[in-house]
Amino acid sequence: MTSASNRPPQEPARRTVVAALGAAGIAVTLTACGPDGGPASGTSGAGEPASGASGPSSSGSPGASGPSSAGSPGAGGVLARTSDIPEGGGRIFADRGVVVTQPEKGRFEAFSSTCTHQGCTVSGIADGVISCPCHHSEFSVTDGSVRKGPALRPLPARKISVHGDGIELA
Repeated sequence: MTSASNRPPQEPARRTVVAALGAAGIAVTLTACGPDGGPASGTSGAGEPASGASGPSSSGSPGASGPSSAGSPGAGGVLARTSDIPEGGGRIFADRGVVVTQPEKGRFEAFSSTCTHQGCTVSGIADGVISCPCHHSEFSVTDGSVRKGPALRPLPARKISVHGDGIELA
């Protein structure tokens, strides 16, 4: 009978090695499209507010996401005032993972702020287009559809509700 201390050391299972290599590859890919691959902090590379909106924001600080109430990130609470979202443009709330647009007066839409190409945070909105800084994909402010690749899928819609002059994530 052999005791456990006399057994030769075992090599890691092939599955373990393959899983570790896969995880490392994903980490490298995400790093390439993360904060170092493009701004994800709510400002553009030039230090401008990330909204790139076609009009001024009522918030005085770059990347500010407007009024919000306490709660879990990404759900509930006032995200912005309707007056914060310029007609024909929009505003990016990177901390909440959402882009809110106003394609036409009084109509508000919301989409994920994560580019469907490789996961970068979109950084600008101008001329009816939401743009990604990493690989220059462009999406429509109207429906999130791809206007210019390399992204192949639209920005996923996010559910919002408008109560009076407040916009909330549903």
